[in-house]
Amino acid sequence: GLGLVLAGVLARFGASVWLALSGAALSAGIVLFCGSLYWLAFTATSLGAAAPLGGSAFIAGWILLAVHAVAGERG
Repeated sequence: GLGLVLAGVLARFGASVWLALSGAALSAGIVLFCGSLYWLAFTATSLGAAAPLGGSAFIAGWILLAVHAVAGERG
């Protein structure tokens, strides 16, 4: 959640491809990770690798946000 808010705030100062990809990855992480946990809690069945993929999407989103910050300083 915090990363997605940060990406939105930064987009007001100038968007980039890295920032857009970061927002998409963080959104996918929310849907996959949190959604699979809600599914598990309400149905007692697992969605397989959805939670690990969501966690990986969260990590990718933060990395892309860092790339945006570094690329913004250079150019």
